[in-house]
Order: sequence, then structure tokens, then C-alpha cells
Amino acid sequence: MLVELKNGETYNGHLVSCDNWMNINLREVICTSRDGDKFWRMPECYIRGSNIKYLRIPDEVIDLVKEEVNSKQRQRDPKRLPQQRTRGAQRTGPQMGSGPQMQRSANANNDRVSSGGPPAIGRGRAQSRGRPK
Repeated sequence: MLVELKNGETYNGHLVSCDNWMNINLREVICTSRDGDKFWRMPECYIRGSNIKYLRIPDEVIDLVKEEVNSKQRQRDPKRLPQQRTRGAQRTGPQMGSGPQMQRSANANNDRVSSGGPPAIGRGRAQSRGRPK
């Protein structure tokens, strides 16, 4: 693979490892100067990800990675059903603890249902407003 740095230098070599910050280890590296007039051969080099401008990866490597990802997915869930692939398909019918269903079941046992807010306590105006003692 070829790696170009922000300062213009290029590193061409075999990828050994890469991490989440795009820090890269290369082996059998040929380094080219910014102007392209000087070359260095190195057995190994480490490139910090924050210095990378871009990477050029051969198409064969990208195809291999795609095939590997597909084979791992098939090995993980070979009998995966289509309805299990979406999050919403697993939820059917009313769920315990969901808002409107719980309110309806609680209000079904009350004699008096208020429109919003807690049910009124007792009967009559004086008691519902709270009588001073």
C-alpha cells in the first residue's frame, strides 16, 4: 500500500497492522521525499495516523476484506430470519410498561375518570379544592 503524509513524503510497503487512530506499521518500505528525487529503503516503519494525508490500497486487498466480512456474517448467524434483522420486527402487540396501555387499564377500575392529571379525591367542590382546617 502507499501512504502519503501531510508533508508530502510517501511510504510504499506491506501493511502489518493498523489501529483505530489509523496508526500504521509497514514492512519492506520505500520512502520517497517530497520532491520525489530521494528514496530510502527501510525494513520497517511506523506512521502516526494524524500525519496521514491519504492511503492508496490495491483493489485486490479491498475485495479480500469484503469477502472476509461477508463470510464472518454468514458464520455468525447462518439461520437468521428476515424479521429479526430489524429492531421493530421483534416488538409485536402491547408491551408491558408502555404509557397509554397502562393508563387505560388503571382507569378501567376507577368510577370516575378525569381528563388529564390525577383523579379527583372525594366528591363535591369543597373537598376537591381542599378545605382549610
